[in-house]
Amino acid sequence: MTRVELQNGKPPQEFLIYLPPCYDYEPDRRYPVLYLLHGQTYQDDQWVNLGAPVAADHLIHTGEAPPFIVVFPDDRYWNLPPGPGFGDRLINDIIPYIDKTYRTQADREQRALGGLSRGGGWAVHYALTRHDLFGIVGLHSPAVFLDDGAILERLVPKVPASEWPRLWLDAGDRDSELGTIRKLEALLTYNDVPHEWHIYAGDHTEAYWQAHVVEYLRWYAEGFKQLSPQAADATPTP
Repeated sequence: MTRVELQNGKPPQEFLIYLPPCYDYEPDRRYPVLYLLHGQTYQDDQWVNLGAPVAADHLIHTGEAPPFIVVFPDDRYWNLPPGPGFGDRLINDIIPYIDKTYRTQADREQRALGGLSRGGGWAVHYALTRHDLFGIVGLHSPAVFLDDGAILERLVPKVPASEWPRLWLDAGDRDSELGTIRKLEALLTYNDVPHEWHIYAGDHTEAYWQAHVVEYLRWYAEGFKQLSPQAADATPTP
């Protein structure tokens, strides 16, 4: 796990990056990328503490998943006014830097976005507004932004049917955001948007997300397999 700081903004943009075990051993290989966004008041290590890198290691070593890169962007400055917002930095700084610096498969089908709580709000926002960038999107207990929530009925039908990413949505049955999440799910269903919907026992806590982190990572990996059969057939190097 490596921490990187991009200095071309105020505040500087940090992220953690996970490289698959075979990255240094297969210098000609390129990899899908998963961006995982953390919740409000947390930092880029939230997903790490929940066990995402350990889950990725296990899936890759057992052959359940093709090797993939995971990026954990930092959104700790969500309440500060200086500089461009986190969303701008993610789209305009982090993703181009990752594709330039690391051996990625730099196309929509091999780029996934997932988030929990506030990070899930960002994932909802970009599933609806930048579906050209992400072929796979996971929404884990998303705290849908107020501006998006007010116009969900208009935003969801605007996405062309052929451009929806592979989509996952889950929440706990005692989640404080469950009302809005159910509204989003109902709109997806009403508009015939293919998606995977799960409601589990639990609330809006790290204990809930940690209980499902392996399932989340497996779902993203399955998406990479489906969208890139050649990657799925490759055998990872220990």
